[in-house]
Amino acid sequence: MTDIRPVRRALISVSDKTGLKALGRALADRGIELVSTGGTAAELRAGGLEVRDVSDLTGFPEMMDGRVKTLHPGVHGGLLALRDKDDHVASMEEHGIAPIDLLIVNLYPFEETVARGADWDDCIENIDIGGPAMLRAAAKNHAFVAVVTDPQDYEPLLGELSAHDGTTLDFRRKLALNTYSRTAAYDTAVSTWMGGALDEAHPRRRSFTGTLADTMRYGENPHQAAAFYTDGTNRAGVATARQLQGKALSYNNVADTDAAFELVSEFDAPACAIIKHANPCGVATGATLLDAYRAAFDCDRTSAFGGIIATNRPLDAETAKAMAEIFTEVVIAPGYKAEAQNVLSAKKNLRLLVTSAMADPGEPDLMVKPVAGGFLVQDKDTGRLDPVDLKVVTERQPSETELSDLLFAWRVAKHVKSNAIVYAKGGATVGIGAGQMSRVDSTRIAARKSEDMAEILGLDAAPTKGSVVASDAFFPFADGLVAAAAAGATAVIQPGGSMRDDDVIEAANTAGLAMVFTGMRHFRH
Repeated sequence: MTDIRPVRRALISVSDKTGLKALGRALADRGIELVSTGGTAAELRAGGLEVRDVSDLTGFPEMMDGRVKTLHPGVHGGLLALRDKDDHVASMEEHGIAPIDLLIVNLYPFEETVARGADWDDCIENIDIGGPAMLRAAAKNHAFVAVVTDPQDYEPLLGELSAHDGTTLDFRRKLALNTYSRTAAYDTAVSTWMGGALDEAHPRRRSFTGTLADTMRYGENPHQAAAFYTDGTNRAGVATARQLQGKALSYNNVADTDAAFELVSEFDAPACAIIKHANPCGVATGATLLDAYRAAFDCDRTSAFGGIIATNRPLDAETAKAMAEIFTEVVIAPGYKAEAQNVLSAKKNLRLLVTSAMADPGEPDLMVKPVAGGFLVQDKDTGRLDPVDLKVVTERQPSETELSDLLFAWRVAKHVKSNAIVYAKGGATVGIGAGQMSRVDSTRIAARKSEDMAEILGLDAAPTKGSVVASDAFFPFADGLVAAAAAGATAVIQPGGSMRDDDVIEAANTAGLAMVFTGMRHFRH
């Protein structure tokens, strides 16, 4: 038996009418009989095409507001019958079931209905039943039936028909895979919405879905395969950004760009974040974007080389000129002045991304982490600190300037890998310690980096002198705080809650530091 199957009859029932008339005309010109339902049939007829109603196949009219029209042996028998089995063929002949060689179905717009904030009843009404049933049936019987569920497959389908006067088994298998991926994603969307609507944080079973955005050359390393999928939420960021220039984004580029944009979205004033390996090597706010960039760059000029830069303002020409002075992998911003884009266009390998909006750091989301045999799921860290919740635990109160820098450093620490230590002064980081097994090591590394920058910048003292320091979790011992004081910090912000809080508070008082407790932790593993 040849694997090329002719197409004599096509059943078409689509919610998305994109390209429908042109497709119908191309199929009809090949002598393929068109069978359709409701609005799809009306659209095809409006294009001057002859269409047979699905009720002719079933012997039943559409009923119950269209809920029942294709759930019938006249349809499913035509999709599921094995053409090479005599008893199947006999059953079709006995019951007057016409074979269906091509199924073209896309589903009720459930995801779009949810996205526009529809109520429960409207969402329920937009759950497709007959569509997924037909798709799954046709995909199962792909040995004989071709099934298309996405308008982007119309052109490949027509190309296949022209090349082979039918469809090949390999092509039908690929369409079947696309179909089962689509129905799985559809069911996932329904279950995810329903779980949220019912406030069921942890349903018995959970699935996730995405749409392929890009197949990458490799993952974190060349021996790892990788791809980038979007989840359809349209959150401003790397997944929805438009790339204006540069090479394709790599796996690491996407991860680091996401980290940079999420961090810079924390701030209302003009801000810039420079990221390397998912950790910030410099973050700052300023009166202008140029001020913010220069202050962020001066935190750690060495690490900034080959980094990712994010801003929360449209990029202007002067800031672009400053950025162009070093090698940068990616720049992402909510917009670009024409002059700025002209400046950066000279950097042919620089990826330039525009988002048109900033992310909302308070927007809820799920974080998924795979482990052997399963995965962990948690809410995104959307914790924001209200200054009124701060508890001063030392003899000295922080000054107004110190308090402003403490709150800035705390927002940055939320985006630094634990154990996280962030020194800040004047609305800019001046030392960052990330990802160490010991908090005191993070404290010392950040201070040492500041000393290195003092030498590079020709300063008499390390920028940590007169700074404040944020710790993403409590100091388990006083040694970390003592190290911060030795580096020149004058005020500390930390969650508190250690068994040795009294020792840490005593060390702060001895050093003349002001210290506030937040009661909130920002671990980031």
